[in-house]
Amino acid sequence: MSEEALPFGEKYYPSLEEYKNLYARSVEDIESFWDERARELVWIKHWDQVLDESQPPFYRWFKGGVTNINLNALDRWIGTPYENKVAYHWEGEPGDRRTITYSELYREVNRFAWALREIVGVKPGDTVTIYLPMIPELPISMLAVTRIGGIHSVVFSGFSAWALADRILDARAKVLITADGFYRRGRVVELKKEADTALRIVAEKGFKVEKVVVVRRAGVDISWSEGINMWYHDLVKEAPEKAYVKPEPRKSDDVLFILYTSGTTGKPKGIMHSVGGYMTYVYNVFKWNWDPKPEDVFWTAADIGWITGHTYIVYGPLMHGETQIMYEGAPDYPKPDRIWAMIEKYGVTVFYTSPTLLRLLRKYGDNWVESHDLSSLRLLGTVGEPINPEVWRWYYTKVGGGKAPIVDTWWQTETGAAMISPAPGLALVPLKPGSATLPLPGIVADVLTADGRPAKPGEKGLLVVRRPWPGMLMGIWGDPDRYVKTYWSRFSRPEEGVWIYYPADYALRDEDGYFWLLGRADEVINVAGHRIGTIELEDAILAHPAVSEAAVVGGPDPVKGEVPVAFVVLREGYEPTPKLEEEVREVVRRLVGPIAVPSRIIFVEKLPKTRSGKIMRRIMIALLKGGEIGDTSTLEDPSAVEAVKKALAQS
Repeated sequence: MSEEALPFGEKYYPSLEEYKNLYARSVEDIESFWDERARELVWIKHWDQVLDESQPPFYRWFKGGVTNINLNALDRWIGTPYENKVAYHWEGEPGDRRTITYSELYREVNRFAWALREIVGVKPGDTVTIYLPMIPELPISMLAVTRIGGIHSVVFSGFSAWALADRILDARAKVLITADGFYRRGRVVELKKEADTALRIVAEKGFKVEKVVVVRRAGVDISWSEGINMWYHDLVKEAPEKAYVKPEPRKSDDVLFILYTSGTTGKPKGIMHSVGGYMTYVYNVFKWNWDPKPEDVFWTAADIGWITGHTYIVYGPLMHGETQIMYEGAPDYPKPDRIWAMIEKYGVTVFYTSPTLLRLLRKYGDNWVESHDLSSLRLLGTVGEPINPEVWRWYYTKVGGGKAPIVDTWWQTETGAAMISPAPGLALVPLKPGSATLPLPGIVADVLTADGRPAKPGEKGLLVVRRPWPGMLMGIWGDPDRYVKTYWSRFSRPEEGVWIYYPADYALRDEDGYFWLLGRADEVINVAGHRIGTIELEDAILAHPAVSEAAVVGGPDPVKGEVPVAFVVLREGYEPTPKLEEEVREVVRRLVGPIAVPSRIIFVEKLPKTRSGKIMRRIMIALLKGGEIGDTSTLEDPSAVEAVKKALAQS
C-alpha cells in the first residue's frame, strides 16, 4: 500500500519535516502540550492538574478546571463582528430555508434554556434525550441543555421506537425532546408516533419520562398527553424576549453528553464525553483538520445523531465561528445532484462526508457533478470508514477539480474527534489515496500484531493508542467494567502499569509511517483458517470501473467453513453479464489473492442501508442463509431487502 505521495500545499505551509518536529515535541511532553492548547479557550477557573492518571484507565483531563462549552461556542462571539455572521444556512428537503446568525442562535438557545430550567424543570446533572431530525432546533436543544448544566443524549431520528426506548432507559432521561415529523424522500416520517411507542415501552419497564417537548416541523396530526407534552414554540414564547441564562459552571471532568454506539453485544454502549477534555480536543482538532477561514462555508454532510455531527456540525464549527450548511433530507433527492447544487448555491468551501455517500453519488455518473460549479471548494474530507483509492481519486478529480486536498480522517465515537488525518491547519503533508496519513499532534498511535508485537512496515496488524488524549471517552454510562473490558483489556498490562487503548480496527503502516485503515477487526471472513477483512475485498471489487458499491459477507461452505459472497451494485451504463462477473473475480484474485475470490457475485440494484449510510450486512447474511432478517426499522429503503431477495433467487 505504499505508493508515491501526492504533494499539496502552498509555500507558506510548514514542510513535512517541520510538522514531524512539531509532532515529536507534542508527544515528548503531552501534558505541557495540551495545557497550552486548552488555554486558548474560555474557562471560569483554570485547572490544578492537566492529566489525572491516578486511576487508569479512567483518565481525567484538566482536573479542577471549571467551564461551560457555551462560553466558547456562543458567548464569546456576542459583542464582536461575529454576532452578525451566519451560523447556519439550513435547508429542508422540500426546499424551505432558514438563515440563523450567531446572535439569533444565542438568543434562541437562551430562551429555550430558560424554558427548560424554569418551566420544564431540568436541573444540572439531569439527562435529556433528544430525538430530532436535522432541523435547527437540534443544535439549539443541545446547547440549551448544556447551558443549564444538563447532559444531553442525542438519539438518531432514524432509530426505531425500541432503540429509542433502550437509550432512554439506560440514560434514565428525565425529559424527551422530539418533533411531530420530518421529510425524507418526499414523504413525512411521523417521528412523534415512534416517540410515543418508545415511551409506552419505557413505562412498561417501570420508568417514566416526566416531560416531552415537541417541535412542530411537518404539521402532521399527533397524539397529545396533557401535562406531559409541551410544544417547543409555546415554551420559547413564554420565555422573556431577551432571556439570559448564565452558563452553569461545570467541572472539567463532569459529563457533557452521552452518545450510544453499537457493540459486540445487543446492548448499546453509552459513551460519555467530558466537559473540558472534549471541548479542548474538538476545538484544536477542528482547527488542525480544516484551517478555518472567516469566509468559509463549512458543510459536514452527516447527521447530528452521530458523533460526526456532534463534533463537526455543532461544537467544533461553533467554537471557531464558522458558517455552516445543515440539510434535512436525502442526499440524492429529488435528483442525484442535490448535494452538488447546494455546494454551488451556498459557495461551500469545505465539504466533509462519508465514502458511502461518495460511492452512491459516483454511481449516478459524472455528468451530475460536472453540471455544477464546485470551484469554491478548497478542502474535502471523508469520515466513518476507510475510503478506497478509486473513490478517493474520483472525489479528488471530479469533485475537487484536482486542487482540493482530501482530509481522510480516522476516529470513533469514543475518541471525540479525528485521531489520524491530514492537518492542513498545521501543514499540508503529502497525501496518499486511501491513507489517513499520520497521527495528529499529541496522539501516540501504533500497529501491533495479534500477539502484541509492534508490526513491521507493511505488516497488517491492530491499531492501538498508547497514551491518553483529551477527547477520549470517560467511560461507558453505568458500566465501568465493560469500559475496561472493551477498550483496555486486549493489549494492556496493568501489572506493569501499561495501559493501551484498543479500538478494534485493522491497520498497517507503510515505510513512510503513513497509516492505512483496513476495517473493523471483527468484520472478517474465516476462509479455511485464513482471516480476510471484508474491507480488503470490497476495496478490490470497487477497483473495477463498472462497480459503484460492494458488500462482502461470509457464506456457508461445507469444506472451507466460510467463503466470501459479494453483493455488487453497478454504475449506470453497465449490465450484469458472466463476462463482467469473471472480471470482478479476476480483480479480487489479482489485488488480494486466490483465497479471497468470492464464491458468488450477486448483482443487486441496491444494498440495504441505514439512513446514516451504513450497509446492513446482517440482512444479507440472513437472506443468504435463509434465516430471519430481524429488525428493519432503521432501513433507509425497505425495498432494498426485496431487491436482494430477487437477486438471490435469480443467481
